[in-house]
Amino acid sequence: MSEQNKDTKAEEYAHGYKELIIGFIKWFFIAVIVGAIVGLAGTAFHYALGFANDFRTANRVIIFALPVAGLAIVFLYRITGLSQDPGTNNIIKGARSEEKVSLKLAPLIFAATFLTHITGGSAGREGAALQIGGSLASPFSKLFKMDKNDTATLIMCGMSAGFASLFGTPVAAAVFAVEVTIVAAAQYSALVPCMVSGITASLVARLFGAEPESFIVSGIPSLNGGSAPDLLRVTVLGIGCAAVSVLFCFAIKGIGKLYKKYIKNDYIRVVAGGLIVVALTLLLGTTDYNGAGMNVIERAFSGSASPVAFALKILFTALTLGAGFKGGEIVPSFFTGATFGCFFGGLLGLDPSFAAAVGLLAVFCGVTNCPFATIILSIELFGAGGLAFYALAIAISYMLSGYWGLYSAQRFYQSKLKPVGYAENAKKKKTD
Repeated sequence: MSEQNKDTKAEEYAHGYKELIIGFIKWFFIAVIVGAIVGLAGTAFHYALGFANDFRTANRVIIFALPVAGLAIVFLYRITGLSQDPGTNNIIKGARSEEKVSLKLAPLIFAATFLTHITGGSAGREGAALQIGGSLASPFSKLFKMDKNDTATLIMCGMSAGFASLFGTPVAAAVFAVEVTIVAAAQYSALVPCMVSGITASLVARLFGAEPESFIVSGIPSLNGGSAPDLLRVTVLGIGCAAVSVLFCFAIKGIGKLYKKYIKNDYIRVVAGGLIVVALTLLLGTTDYNGAGMNVIERAFSGSASPVAFALKILFTALTLGAGFKGGEIVPSFFTGATFGCFFGGLLGLDPSFAAAVGLLAVFCGVTNCPFATIILSIELFGAGGLAFYALAIAISYMLSGYWGLYSAQRFYQSKLKPVGYAENAKKKKTD
């Protein structure tokens, strides 16, 4: 190589490193700001939903106000021009530069989720947190004069911060944000911004006393020469969780379509859905399926779960969200997975507490199609003791759940069966 060519190469490398350093400084600064702002909002959201849960538990008669809360939610979305709001799908499309994300979404989803929870709708919170994060991050696009690619990274920063501030798992939140938009084509260029924003948001939440979720798992098998039976049991449980994941997604989407088919008016639909949830609650004589259901998840980790709890939670969540109430689907998927794992894993001979952990992770992966984020989540929630077992169930559920998913905006870059070179027809395939 000539001296001139060597000098040219050196200049190219120097220019490349200069761009990387400038980009790192820029995104570190932006991610800290986004993480701090979303972390504060996430902390407020955490306390608001905590109040809603405590108030509903102490005043169970408030469930009769669920249809009224539904009317308020529909009205709020109509007067703000977001009556056709696609929810988390809008944020995912924003993270692919396909749609703009409105700042109005953050206060709307905050208020609507609060109304849903305090009156007994069955919904989660992390999905709402993704919307809050993406929405609050969006104005920085104009402030920093970003192009569409940087704007997409910015939205992912907000998603990571929203998830991390509420659940206290910043690393999983960051990987989830870069993995969820396009399955099998993670946007690694956004990893540093998402990691910084997620960690910042998590620290802010802890600073203000919003402690992360924690579960105590017992009965974790040891991985040794005699662990083959346990690995086989976990394999069967992973297959079962894949089936439950499909059922969960099918119910969420199917019941929503049925509502819209037979009840065209948004106001009537949300009142009808609220009345159905109230009637089912009274019929069952329990409030286990109202709200997020974190108390039931904790019971599953202590080894106690009703055989039908997972199915009832799917039904309650689908009836609530399909009617037009707001919230998230992630905690309901945790509830479904933990209770199914506790029950079915116990039948297989696994410790029910350990099986609840496997079920929570496997169903979450099956409905989100984010295996690497879920593996990291397993470590942040439960430690690395059962990692091999968790990862096995996660991988099985990811493959066998097929192309179902909670988010219709999610795209599949390649087949779940074949590598990218053999999957041209599967590229950019959408879920139903």
